[in-house]
Amino acid sequence: MLDIKFILENKEQVKKAVKDKGLKLDVEKLVLVYARRNELLGEREKLQGEKNKINDAIISALDKESLIKEGKAIKEKIAQLEPELKEFQKGLDEILLLVPNIPSPDSPIGSDEKSNQEIAKWGEIPKFSFKIKDHLDLGKSLDLIDTEKGVKTSGFRGYYLKNEAVWLQMALIQHALSKMQEKDFSLMITPTIIKEFALVGSGHFPFGKEEVYELTNPGKDEAGKEIKEKMYLAGTSEPSLLAYFANETLNEEDLPKKVCGFSTCYRSEVGSYGKDTRGIYRMHEFMKVEQVVICKADIQESNQWLETMRLIAEEMLRDLKLPYRVLNICTGDMGAGKYKMYDIETWMPSREAYGETHSDSNLTDWQARRLNIKYKDKAGKIHYAFTLNNTVIASPRILIALLENYQQKDGSVEIPKVLQKYMPKGMKKISPKK
Repeated sequence: MLDIKFILENKEQVKKAVKDKGLKLDVEKLVLVYARRNELLGEREKLQGEKNKINDAIISALDKESLIKEGKAIKEKIAQLEPELKEFQKGLDEILLLVPNIPSPDSPIGSDEKSNQEIAKWGEIPKFSFKIKDHLDLGKSLDLIDTEKGVKTSGFRGYYLKNEAVWLQMALIQHALSKMQEKDFSLMITPTIIKEFALVGSGHFPFGKEEVYELTNPGKDEAGKEIKEKMYLAGTSEPSLLAYFANETLNEEDLPKKVCGFSTCYRSEVGSYGKDTRGIYRMHEFMKVEQVVICKADIQESNQWLETMRLIAEEMLRDLKLPYRVLNICTGDMGAGKYKMYDIETWMPSREAYGETHSDSNLTDWQARRLNIKYKDKAGKIHYAFTLNNTVIASPRILIALLENYQQKDGSVEIPKVLQKYMPKGMKKISPKK
């Protein structure tokens, strides 16, 4: 969400952002709706003022009856205004939620991923002296992954992680949480069942509503009554972490707020139908550690945090010695709320390509306005905060890169040294079962 004053004063800039991000939004309609809403508010305020004068006059008037009659007539006029005012206010609120953030000047302009720009690369692509297996074949031969039973139990994109893969996934999570603790982030296990306001606030609604699971039976409240409010399964801990600070005014000296959330994540993947149907690259549920920073309303400072959060994610991959590259995401691929965005893609040998494993985003005050997250500066002035987010680790997708890059000629998979301390008895290798 952008400030309506900014929109009115920078219509052409907003229109360009709409175009560059490939969105459908009539900015002129927004202006007209806003003007009509204000006109109706003015009429109501004027009528209310007249009614107040009559109420004051009634006290000392000799002819109270005519004044009472006049007051009732004004009250009826106000009542007649209310439905239209309510309609235009609702329309304005809905349109404002669709207004995109203005992208950074150094974000490439383009309609899709083809316009993303590679800006960094790390690690050597492994060269194998044998015919490699993909992660699914490795998972079967080492008894680590079972998608057939997963589909039987939970349907398309279902999977089981088994045996050493369970330890491996939890080792990744533990290493990620330990790293974030070292970086002075506050750790949280976040709610995965969340209210609609959290998803509207983060920007996942209305733009990505089809990707989110809605609960058909939210349960009962403390009074034993059926919960009527809509509830959803979160696709990342980002909305939960942000909602933690909703409707709060923080103190500048307490910023930045650095929080790290661990949760199971749920996504319908409706928008990815037909993509990545083999293996565990794109699943309906997975585990993720997410980092969120809330900082002052300062572009330079927020961009510094964007780089810092990116380096934390890169550090994770370097710890694992997995080759990766960093992309500067173009306007048409970054989403409505992003000011600037990086993707980090990790090398996946069976795909002979890099696959996305991390997304690092600066949303300036776009989310904070939706969630009413503010701070008071040292002079006592109130501002909307800036928010940023990035993946720390997401699994099982990262297991694809790990299993495939660390596979050996004898069919075994070596375990990255940094994870061995989390494995049972310091396990160094996963070997084929005899």
